[in-house]
Amino acid sequence: MTWLEWARLCSTGQVGFSTGFEAFLSEVERRFVVLPMNGCICVQAFGLPATYPQDPAHRIIGATALVEGLSLVTADRAIRNSRAVPTIW
Repeated sequence: MTWLEWARLCSTGQVGFSTGFEAFLSEVERRFVVLPMNGCICVQAFGLPATYPQDPAHRIIGATALVEGLSLVTADRAIRNSRAVPTIW
């Protein structure tokens, strides 16, 4: 879902990558483990409180952090203010 969010931002010109988006993703995949979406994450996504943003992509990303026991790196105030997911920023 993070890839999808980045693709959306690239397509609207909100972010850009000097190496090109596909090259950037390839490099990230080479350096990091990319976690798959699964049933547990999908269930958790819609179990988040109403204070968490309603956007399905944001919910999947937050639920992935919860299920995997990770903190979410985000500048999104609504996500941070919901306090539903541990955040770093």
